[in-house]
Amino acid sequence: MTADIDFTAFFDATPSPYLVLDADLVIRYVNPACLRTARLAEGELMGKYFFDALPENPAFHDDAEQNLKASLHRLLDTGKPETAVLQRYDLPAPDQQDGFEERWWSVIHTPLCGPDGTVKWIIQQTTDVTAFVHSPRARQLSKESPERTEGMAADLYARARELHRLNQELRQAHAREQHLAITLQEAMLSVPDLDRHTNIAVRYLPATASLNVCGDWYDVVDLPPDRYAVAVGDVVGHGVHAAATMGMLRSALSAVIRAIPSPAQALEVLGLYARSVDGAMAATAVKVLIDTRSRLIIYSNAGHPPPILLHTDGTCDLLDQATDPPLGTREHHVPRPQAGLPYRPGDTLVLYTDGLIERRDEDIDTGLERLTTSLAQDRTLDPDQLADALLTRLDVTGGVSDDIALVIIRL
Repeated sequence: MTADIDFTAFFDATPSPYLVLDADLVIRYVNPACLRTARLAEGELMGKYFFDALPENPAFHDDAEQNLKASLHRLLDTGKPETAVLQRYDLPAPDQQDGFEERWWSVIHTPLCGPDGTVKWIIQQTTDVTAFVHSPRARQLSKESPERTEGMAADLYARARELHRLNQELRQAHAREQHLAITLQEAMLSVPDLDRHTNIAVRYLPATASLNVCGDWYDVVDLPPDRYAVAVGDVVGHGVHAAATMGMLRSALSAVIRAIPSPAQALEVLGLYARSVDGAMAATAVKVLIDTRSRLIIYSNAGHPPPILLHTDGTCDLLDQATDPPLGTREHHVPRPQAGLPYRPGDTLVLYTDGLIERRDEDIDTGLERLTTSLAQDRTLDPDQLADALLTRLDVTGGVSDDIALVIIRL
Protein backbone atom coordinates (compact mmCIF):
# COMPACT_ATOMS: atom_id res chain seq x y z
CA MET A 1 0.00 0.00 0.00
CA THR A 2 1.36 3.41 -0.95
CA ALA A 3 1.81 5.77 1.98
CA ASP A 4 -0.41 8.85 1.97
CA ILE A 5 2.31 11.51 2.19
CA ASP A 6 1.87 15.26 1.84
CA PHE A 7 5.13 16.00 0.02
CA THR A 8 4.70 19.76 0.28
CA ALA A 9 4.47 19.42 4.06
CA PHE A 10 7.53 17.15 3.95
CA PHE A 11 9.66 19.69 2.07
CA ASP A 12 8.31 22.53 4.22
CA ALA A 13 9.44 20.67 7.35
CA THR A 14 12.89 19.53 6.24
CA PRO A 15 15.82 21.65 7.48
CA SER A 16 17.66 21.27 4.16
CA PRO A 17 17.20 24.01 1.52
CA TYR A 18 15.17 22.83 -1.49
CA LEU A 19 13.66 24.54 -4.49
CA VAL A 20 11.93 23.20 -7.59
CA LEU A 21 12.48 24.50 -11.14
CA ASP A 22 10.43 23.76 -14.21
CA ALA A 23 12.00 22.89 -17.58
CA ASP A 24 12.36 26.61 -18.34
CA LEU A 25 14.38 27.09 -15.12
CA VAL A 26 11.56 29.06 -13.51
CA ILE A 27 11.26 28.65 -9.72
CA ARG A 28 7.97 26.92 -8.91
CA TYR A 29 8.52 26.00 -5.26
CA VAL A 30 10.93 27.05 -2.53
CA ASN A 31 10.90 25.65 1.00
CA PRO A 32 11.28 27.73 4.19
CA ALA A 33 14.84 26.46 4.78
CA CYS A 34 15.88 27.77 1.36
CA LEU A 35 14.30 31.15 2.07
CA ARG A 36 16.20 31.37 5.36
CA THR A 37 19.45 30.43 3.67
CA ALA A 38 19.00 32.93 0.84
CA ARG A 39 17.55 35.53 3.24
CA LEU A 40 14.90 36.38 0.68
CA ALA A 41 11.10 36.52 0.75
CA GLU A 42 9.05 33.93 -1.13
CA GLY A 43 7.78 36.61 -3.54
CA GLU A 44 11.35 37.43 -4.55
CA LEU A 45 11.86 33.89 -5.89
CA MET A 46 8.56 32.25 -6.82
CA GLY A 47 7.61 32.39 -10.49
CA LYS A 48 10.91 33.97 -11.56
CA TYR A 49 13.63 32.73 -13.87
CA PHE A 50 16.33 31.32 -11.59
CA PHE A 51 19.16 33.52 -12.86
CA ASP A 52 17.00 36.66 -12.67
CA ALA A 53 16.01 35.93 -9.09
CA LEU A 54 19.54 34.88 -8.12
CA PRO A 55 21.97 36.63 -10.45
CA GLU A 56 25.69 35.99 -10.25
CA ASN A 57 28.03 38.43 -8.54
CA PRO A 58 29.30 40.71 -11.33
CA ALA A 59 32.43 41.43 -9.30
CA PHE A 60 33.41 37.73 -9.22
CA HIS A 61 34.65 36.55 -12.61
CA ASP A 62 34.64 32.75 -12.34
CA ASP A 63 31.82 31.75 -14.71
CA ALA A 64 29.60 30.71 -11.77
CA GLU A 65 26.39 31.36 -13.65
CA GLN A 66 27.69 29.79 -16.85
CA ASN A 67 28.77 26.63 -14.99
CA LEU A 68 25.43 26.31 -13.23
CA LYS A 69 23.49 26.87 -16.47
CA ALA A 70 25.58 24.24 -18.24
CA SER A 71 24.88 21.75 -15.45
CA LEU A 72 21.13 22.36 -15.57
CA HIS A 73 20.97 22.06 -19.35
CA ARG A 74 22.94 18.79 -19.23
CA LEU A 75 20.36 17.47 -16.82
CA LEU A 76 17.52 18.54 -19.14
CA ASP A 77 19.23 16.80 -22.08
CA THR A 78 20.27 13.57 -20.34
CA GLY A 79 17.66 13.19 -17.59
CA LYS A 80 20.46 12.32 -15.18
CA PRO A 81 21.24 14.00 -11.82
CA GLU A 82 23.97 16.61 -11.63
CA THR A 83 26.18 17.16 -8.58
CA ALA A 84 28.65 19.92 -7.74
CA VAL A 85 30.59 19.08 -4.59
CA LEU A 86 32.00 22.60 -4.31
CA GLN A 87 30.57 25.56 -6.21
CA ARG A 88 30.92 29.28 -5.49
CA TYR A 89 27.77 31.26 -6.11
CA ASP A 90 27.48 34.51 -4.17
CA LEU A 91 24.20 35.82 -2.76
CA PRO A 92 22.96 39.39 -2.51
CA ALA A 93 23.93 40.95 0.81
CA PRO A 94 20.74 42.15 2.54
CA ASP A 95 22.50 45.09 4.20
CA GLN A 96 24.28 46.30 1.07
CA GLN A 97 22.63 47.85 -1.95
CA ASP A 98 23.82 45.98 -5.05
CA GLY A 99 26.29 44.14 -2.81
CA PHE A 100 27.07 40.41 -2.63
CA GLU A 101 28.58 38.13 -0.03
CA GLU A 102 30.79 35.16 -0.78
CA ARG A 103 29.00 31.80 -0.52
CA TRP A 104 30.14 28.27 -1.39
CA TRP A 105 27.75 25.38 -1.98
CA SER A 106 27.43 21.67 -2.41
CA VAL A 107 24.62 21.33 -4.98
CA ILE A 108 22.56 18.34 -6.10
CA HIS A 109 20.09 18.63 -9.00
CA THR A 110 17.61 15.75 -9.35
CA PRO A 111 15.31 15.42 -12.40
CA LEU A 112 11.66 14.41 -12.27
CA CYS A 113 10.35 13.18 -15.61
CA GLY A 114 6.84 13.37 -17.03
CA PRO A 115 4.92 10.51 -18.69
CA ASP A 116 6.71 11.15 -21.99
CA GLY A 117 10.12 10.65 -20.36
CA THR A 118 11.25 14.26 -20.65
CA VAL A 119 12.36 16.24 -17.60
CA LYS A 120 9.42 18.17 -16.17
CA TRP A 121 10.85 19.33 -12.87
CA ILE A 122 14.30 19.82 -11.33
CA ILE A 123 14.75 19.50 -7.56
CA GLN A 124 17.67 21.53 -6.29
CA GLN A 125 19.14 20.63 -2.90
CA THR A 126 21.90 22.86 -1.57
CA THR A 127 24.24 22.75 1.40
CA ASP A 128 26.08 25.89 2.45
CA VAL A 129 29.78 24.92 2.87
CA THR A 130 31.14 28.46 3.16
CA ALA A 131 32.29 27.84 6.73
CA PHE A 132 34.33 24.87 5.56
CA VAL A 133 35.93 26.83 2.74
CA HIS A 134 37.16 29.40 5.26
CA SER A 135 38.20 26.83 7.86
CA PRO A 136 41.86 26.17 8.87
CA ARG A 137 41.66 22.81 7.07
CA ALA A 138 40.69 24.52 3.83
CA ARG A 139 43.47 27.08 4.20
CA GLN A 140 45.95 24.23 4.64
CA LEU A 141 44.63 22.58 1.48
CA SER A 142 45.09 25.81 -0.42
CA LYS A 143 48.79 25.73 0.47
CA GLU A 144 49.24 22.06 -0.35
CA SER A 145 47.26 22.00 -3.59
CA PRO A 146 48.09 24.10 -6.65
CA GLU A 147 44.37 24.22 -7.37
CA ARG A 148 42.65 25.45 -4.22
CA THR A 149 39.11 24.59 -5.32
CA GLU A 150 40.02 21.10 -6.51
CA GLY A 151 41.80 20.31 -3.24
CA MET A 152 38.91 21.48 -1.11
CA ALA A 153 36.40 19.68 -3.31
CA ALA A 154 38.33 16.44 -2.95
CA ASP A 155 38.49 16.82 0.82
CA LEU A 156 34.84 17.77 1.06
CA TYR A 157 33.89 14.79 -1.10
CA ALA A 158 35.94 12.45 1.10
CA ARG A 159 34.30 13.86 4.22
CA ALA A 160 30.85 13.48 2.67
CA ARG A 161 31.54 9.82 1.83
CA GLU A 162 32.76 9.17 5.37
CA LEU A 163 29.68 10.87 6.81
CA HIS A 164 27.47 8.78 4.53
CA ARG A 165 29.20 5.60 5.72
CA LEU A 166 28.75 6.57 9.38
CA ASN A 167 25.10 7.44 8.79
CA GLN A 168 24.54 4.05 7.20
CA GLU A 169 26.11 2.31 10.20
CA LEU A 170 24.00 4.37 12.61
CA ARG A 171 20.82 3.57 10.70
CA GLN A 172 21.63 -0.14 10.76
CA ALA A 173 22.41 -0.04 14.48
CA HIS A 174 19.21 1.89 15.14
CA ALA A 175 17.18 -0.63 13.12
CA ARG A 176 18.66 -3.53 15.14
CA GLU A 177 17.99 -1.75 18.43
CA GLN A 178 14.46 -0.86 17.40
CA HIS A 179 13.73 -4.46 16.36
CA LEU A 180 14.99 -5.66 19.75
CA ALA A 181 12.92 -3.01 21.52
CA ILE A 182 9.72 -3.92 19.67
CA THR A 183 10.27 -7.62 20.38
CA LEU A 184 10.80 -6.84 24.07
CA GLN A 185 7.69 -4.67 24.29
CA GLU A 186 5.51 -7.22 22.48
CA ALA A 187 6.70 -9.96 24.83
CA MET A 188 5.98 -7.80 27.90
CA LEU A 189 2.51 -6.89 26.65
CA SER A 190 1.54 -10.44 25.74
CA VAL A 191 -1.91 -11.17 27.20
CA PRO A 192 -2.92 -14.85 26.68
CA ASP A 193 -6.37 -14.40 28.24
CA LEU A 194 -7.16 -11.56 25.82
CA ASP A 195 -7.58 -14.06 22.97
CA ARG A 196 -10.75 -15.35 24.62
CA HIS A 197 -12.39 -11.91 24.62
CA THR A 198 -13.74 -10.72 21.29
CA ASN A 199 -15.44 -7.90 23.21
CA ILE A 200 -12.11 -6.25 24.13
CA ALA A 201 -9.86 -4.08 21.95
CA VAL A 202 -6.42 -2.90 23.04
CA ARG A 203 -4.04 -0.33 21.57
CA TYR A 204 -0.50 0.65 22.46
CA LEU A 205 1.21 3.75 21.01
CA PRO A 206 4.80 4.43 22.07
CA ALA A 207 6.06 7.96 22.58
CA THR A 208 7.66 9.33 19.43
CA ALA A 209 11.13 9.54 20.98
CA SER A 210 11.03 6.29 22.97
CA LEU A 211 12.30 3.67 20.49
CA ASN A 212 8.99 1.81 21.03
CA VAL A 213 9.91 0.94 24.63
CA CYS A 214 7.81 2.62 27.30
CA GLY A 215 6.33 2.20 30.74
CA ASP A 216 2.61 2.03 29.88
CA TRP A 217 0.90 -1.35 30.04
CA TYR A 218 -2.42 -3.22 30.07
CA ASP A 219 -3.50 -6.67 31.21
CA VAL A 220 -6.53 -8.95 31.12
CA VAL A 221 -6.96 -11.88 33.53
CA ASP A 222 -9.80 -14.43 33.42
CA LEU A 223 -11.25 -15.43 36.81
CA PRO A 224 -13.62 -18.31 36.05
CA PRO A 225 -16.45 -18.95 35.95
CA ASP A 226 -17.98 -15.51 35.36
CA ARG A 227 -15.47 -12.77 36.21
CA TYR A 228 -12.44 -11.19 34.59
CA ALA A 229 -10.06 -8.43 35.66
CA VAL A 230 -8.57 -5.64 33.55
CA ALA A 231 -5.70 -3.34 34.49
CA VAL A 232 -3.91 -0.37 32.97
CA GLY A 233 -0.77 1.19 34.40
CA ASP A 234 1.95 3.76 33.79
CA VAL A 235 5.56 3.77 34.98
CA VAL A 236 7.37 7.09 35.05
CA GLY A 237 9.83 7.53 32.18
CA HIS A 238 10.62 5.85 28.87
CA GLY A 239 13.21 3.43 27.60
CA VAL A 240 14.38 -0.02 28.56
CA HIS A 241 14.56 0.67 32.31
CA ALA A 242 10.95 1.92 32.43
CA ALA A 243 9.84 -1.08 30.37
CA ALA A 244 11.63 -3.49 32.72
CA THR A 245 9.97 -1.87 35.75
CA MET A 246 6.63 -2.03 33.95
CA GLY A 247 7.15 -5.73 33.29
CA MET A 248 7.77 -6.46 36.98
CA LEU A 249 4.75 -4.48 38.20
CA ARG A 250 2.45 -5.92 35.56
CA SER A 251 3.49 -9.50 36.31
CA ALA A 252 3.13 -8.97 40.05
CA LEU A 253 -0.39 -7.52 39.73
CA SER A 254 -1.41 -10.28 37.32
CA ALA A 255 -0.31 -12.90 39.85
CA VAL A 256 -1.92 -11.18 42.86
CA ILE A 257 -5.36 -10.76 41.28
CA ARG A 258 -5.50 -14.50 40.64
CA ALA A 259 -5.02 -15.21 44.34
CA ILE A 260 -6.86 -12.17 45.74
CA PRO A 261 -9.70 -11.20 43.38
CA SER A 262 -10.21 -7.81 45.01
CA PRO A 263 -8.92 -4.74 43.12
CA ALA A 264 -8.20 -2.76 46.28
CA GLN A 265 -6.31 -5.58 48.00
CA ALA A 266 -4.41 -6.39 44.80
CA LEU A 267 -3.24 -2.76 44.53
CA GLU A 268 -2.31 -2.82 48.24
CA VAL A 269 0.05 -5.72 47.61
CA LEU A 270 1.38 -4.09 44.44
CA GLY A 271 2.06 -0.85 46.31
CA LEU A 272 4.11 -2.69 48.93
CA TYR A 273 6.03 -4.49 46.20
CA ALA A 274 6.62 -1.24 44.29
CA ARG A 275 8.53 0.21 47.26
CA SER A 276 11.21 -2.43 46.70
CA VAL A 277 11.51 -1.98 42.93
CA ASP A 278 13.89 0.61 41.55
CA GLY A 279 11.98 3.02 39.29
CA ALA A 280 8.52 1.96 40.46
CA MET A 281 7.98 4.91 42.79
CA ALA A 282 4.99 7.04 41.69
CA ALA A 283 3.85 4.50 39.09
CA THR A 284 0.09 4.56 38.63
CA ALA A 285 -2.41 1.77 38.00
CA VAL A 286 -6.13 1.11 37.95
CA LYS A 287 -7.62 -2.34 38.50
CA VAL A 288 -11.16 -3.27 37.45
CA LEU A 289 -13.03 -6.48 38.20
CA ILE A 290 -16.00 -7.21 35.93
CA ASP A 291 -18.63 -9.62 37.28
CA THR A 292 -20.73 -10.72 34.31
CA ARG A 293 -23.30 -12.54 36.46
CA SER A 294 -24.21 -9.59 38.68
CA ARG A 295 -23.33 -7.04 35.96
CA LEU A 296 -21.18 -5.14 38.39
CA ILE A 297 -17.88 -3.27 37.95
CA ILE A 298 -15.63 -3.20 41.04
CA TYR A 299 -12.54 -1.01 40.87
CA SER A 300 -9.68 0.65 42.71
CA ASN A 301 -7.37 3.37 41.44
CA ALA A 302 -3.79 4.20 42.41
CA GLY A 303 -3.23 7.72 41.08
CA HIS A 304 -4.38 6.89 37.55
CA PRO A 305 -6.78 8.77 35.23
CA PRO A 306 -10.34 7.48 35.88
CA PRO A 307 -11.82 4.81 33.60
CA ILE A 308 -14.98 5.81 31.76
CA LEU A 309 -18.24 3.89 31.53
CA LEU A 310 -19.97 4.85 28.28
CA HIS A 311 -23.69 4.10 28.20
CA THR A 312 -25.65 3.25 25.07
CA ASP A 313 -27.41 6.66 25.19
CA GLY A 314 -24.04 8.47 24.97
CA THR A 315 -23.83 9.55 28.62
CA CYS A 316 -20.65 8.76 30.57
CA ASP A 317 -19.75 7.97 34.18
CA LEU A 318 -16.25 8.47 35.52
CA LEU A 319 -14.97 5.70 37.79
CA ASP A 320 -13.50 8.20 40.24
CA GLN A 321 -14.92 7.13 43.60
CA ALA A 322 -12.01 4.94 44.70
CA THR A 323 -8.92 7.02 43.90
CA ASP A 324 -5.75 6.87 45.99
CA PRO A 325 -2.13 8.11 45.60
CA PRO A 326 0.28 6.37 43.17
CA LEU A 327 2.14 3.21 44.08
CA GLY A 328 4.86 3.38 46.71
CA THR A 329 4.29 7.04 47.65
CA ARG A 330 2.90 6.49 51.16
CA GLU A 331 5.42 6.15 53.94
CA HIS A 332 3.19 3.71 55.83
CA HIS A 333 0.81 1.07 54.55
CA VAL A 334 -2.84 2.14 54.36
CA PRO A 335 -5.66 0.02 52.86
CA ARG A 336 -6.75 1.26 49.46
CA PRO A 337 -10.36 2.20 48.67
CA GLN A 338 -12.68 0.24 46.42
CA ALA A 339 -15.97 1.11 44.73
CA GLY A 340 -18.49 -0.47 42.41
CA LEU A 341 -21.23 0.46 39.97
CA PRO A 342 -23.64 -1.56 37.83
CA TYR A 343 -23.62 -1.68 34.05
CA ARG A 344 -26.11 -2.60 31.36
CA PRO A 345 -25.47 -4.92 28.39
CA GLY A 346 -24.11 -2.82 25.54
CA ASP A 347 -22.31 -0.33 27.78
CA THR A 348 -18.62 0.28 27.07
CA LEU A 349 -15.79 0.51 29.60
CA VAL A 350 -12.69 2.48 28.60
CA LEU A 351 -9.35 2.34 30.42
CA TYR A 352 -6.37 4.41 29.23
CA THR A 353 -3.14 6.11 30.26
CA ASP A 354 -2.61 9.86 30.60
CA GLY A 355 -0.92 10.24 27.20
CA LEU A 356 -4.37 9.91 25.62
CA ILE A 357 -5.81 13.03 27.29
CA GLU A 358 -2.99 15.21 28.60
CA ARG A 359 -1.79 18.12 26.47
CA ARG A 360 0.82 20.74 27.29
CA ASP A 361 -0.65 23.98 28.68
CA GLU A 362 -4.12 22.44 28.99
CA ASP A 363 -6.15 21.50 32.04
CA ILE A 364 -6.74 17.76 32.55
CA ASP A 365 -10.50 18.33 32.67
CA THR A 366 -10.37 19.65 29.11
CA GLY A 367 -8.73 16.42 27.98
CA LEU A 368 -11.33 14.32 29.80
CA GLU A 369 -14.18 16.28 28.24
CA ARG A 370 -12.65 15.80 24.79
CA LEU A 371 -12.39 12.06 25.45
CA THR A 372 -15.99 11.62 26.64
CA THR A 373 -17.31 13.72 23.74
CA SER A 374 -15.40 11.60 21.24
CA LEU A 375 -16.63 8.38 22.81
CA ALA A 376 -20.25 9.53 22.68
CA GLN A 377 -19.95 10.42 18.99
CA ASP A 378 -18.77 6.92 18.03
CA ARG A 379 -20.55 4.84 20.67
CA THR A 380 -22.26 2.54 18.14
CA LEU A 381 -18.96 1.24 16.75
CA ASP A 382 -17.58 -2.12 17.86
CA PRO A 383 -14.54 -2.00 20.22
CA ASP A 384 -11.89 -2.28 17.49
CA GLN A 385 -13.50 0.38 15.33
CA LEU A 386 -14.12 2.58 18.35
CA ALA A 387 -10.47 2.36 19.40
CA ASP A 388 -9.25 3.46 15.98
CA ALA A 389 -11.85 6.23 15.69
CA LEU A 390 -10.97 7.51 19.16
CA LEU A 391 -7.25 7.73 18.43
CA THR A 392 -8.02 9.57 15.20
CA ARG A 393 -10.41 12.04 16.83
CA LEU A 394 -7.89 12.79 19.57
CA ASP A 395 -5.19 13.32 16.93
CA VAL A 396 -2.63 10.89 18.40
CA THR A 397 -2.19 8.40 15.55
CA GLY A 398 0.80 10.32 14.19
CA GLY A 399 2.72 10.06 17.44
CA VAL A 400 2.76 11.96 20.72
CA SER A 401 5.32 12.94 23.34
CA ASP A 402 3.95 10.43 25.88
CA ASP A 403 3.09 6.78 25.37
CA ILE A 404 -0.52 5.58 25.32
CA ALA A 405 -2.20 2.36 26.41
CA LEU A 406 -5.90 1.96 25.67
CA VAL A 407 -8.41 -0.79 26.51
CA ILE A 408 -12.02 -0.73 25.30
CA ILE A 409 -14.50 -3.32 26.59
CA ARG A 410 -18.02 -3.87 25.28
CA LEU A 411 -19.93 -5.14 28.32
